[in-house]
Amino acid sequence: MKFNTLKISLIISGVWISSSAIAIDGFDFPSKPTNNGDNSVSSSAANNPFDLKPLTHRDFRQSDPAQVELGKNLFFDKILSGNKNISCGTCHHVLTNTGDALSLSVGEGGKGLGHPARNTGSGNHAIVQRVPHNSPDLFNRGLHDINVLFNDGRIFPDPSFASGFNSPAGHQLPVGLDSILAAQNILPLTNVTEMAGQVDQYGVPENEVAEAAANDIFSGSDGVWEILIERLRGIPEYVSMFQSAFDDVNSAADINITHVGNSIAAYIGTSFRADNSPFDRFLRGDPRAMSLTAQEGMRLFYNGNPRNRKNQTCGSCHSGTLQTDQDFHAIAMPQIGPGKGDGHNGREDFGHFRVSGDHNDLYKFRTPSLRNVVLTAPYGHVGAYSTLRGVVEHHVNAIDSLYNYDTNQVQMPSRPDLDAIDFDVMDNEYLVEKIANASEINKLNYSKEDINKIMEFLYALTDPASLDIRDQAPKRVPSGLPIAD
Repeated sequence: MKFNTLKISLIISGVWISSSAIAIDGFDFPSKPTNNGDNSVSSSAANNPFDLKPLTHRDFRQSDPAQVELGKNLFFDKILSGNKNISCGTCHHVLTNTGDALSLSVGEGGKGLGHPARNTGSGNHAIVQRVPHNSPDLFNRGLHDINVLFNDGRIFPDPSFASGFNSPAGHQLPVGLDSILAAQNILPLTNVTEMAGQVDQYGVPENEVAEAAANDIFSGSDGVWEILIERLRGIPEYVSMFQSAFDDVNSAADINITHVGNSIAAYIGTSFRADNSPFDRFLRGDPRAMSLTAQEGMRLFYNGNPRNRKNQTCGSCHSGTLQTDQDFHAIAMPQIGPGKGDGHNGREDFGHFRVSGDHNDLYKFRTPSLRNVVLTAPYGHVGAYSTLRGVVEHHVNAIDSLYNYDTNQVQMPSRPDLDAIDFDVMDNEYLVEKIANASEINKLNYSKEDINKIMEFLYALTDPASLDIRDQAPKRVPSGLPIAD
């Protein structure tokens, strides 16, 4: 591996970062377009033959800096959790590339940050179960066109609801939320496994937030959100920040959960914008931004080759400039962890069917964007694949990959009672066959050389500015609670 000369370098989450270049798993990526002859192409080759529109400033929501600053503090403040021991940032940390580096997240009750540091907690406050889904990255969530969130799509625009969104909160979701991101980010506060606090085997909740959450009381004076907002009202520094960020907040009594959702969305949308990758610069007309190999990988990704059956390619689902159709697909992805309560033993996860009720949606999950994908391992709705190449090869031959899945690659803390159920589905031939039969992805006839080229294209989706985002975290929060996990 070749590194440029540098004065300062550091390692964050297994990624070597420098001021002049970055190198990951044997790939070298300049922070600026290179100008050597090996990387130059003719101007005609840079004319965007895939009809892809480059992202512009207008594609992103613009936010008030005061709201961004407020959102940054709320995002990392454990005051918004029932037991004051976990924040949004615990599972979406800047040191773990806006995810948590775990296959399945460890929510309220766990200790430590990322893999392998985070554990399942201890004593009466130890977690009851793992979070059923992998923690998604937050890059580019501030785009206007984002309309699908959560792996199963359980929140989406719906004008029949006063809030404008159909979500697990139903009609309790408040009005005034600026975006689907603002609506989504207040939902983990109501989840007993994630942030609210847990209920023990005897049905006893750990705190008043957990009690409200366990009874699905989210709004109103006794609801999760009001209990948490009352905490914020009692912190003068927060009151001042809300007053500066929102014209309709004149006193502590005016603060509500909508302000929290909108400010956290402003922070996420602004701080984790990633639209200056080599791919972006190539689309904007820089002929030297991507190597010839990456360009060939892009062609194979979007257009495939004559050997692909029914013209199915990576870009069939991972379409457009963001590499997502914002739809749901069954691709024979392995199922691990506690599941979502589906099937005869509750260990299955029926995916988008849980939202739509349409049997055609069984085992379908959201197509994620692939921006900064090299940074966001592990992959899949349950983080089943620990490497990018592993999940790419799964897509190439999904059924074979499912039946030969190696469970040793999962990245999550061990505990005997949790380990005992982690692979209940994968150990059941009938349940694995159900996942396989639902798959809609054909075998893609990409050669090893094709995959190598596609990998180089995927690396070219990395925005150098996203490699070191430590400055997007505050040094302290107004509650005085520790930021460290």
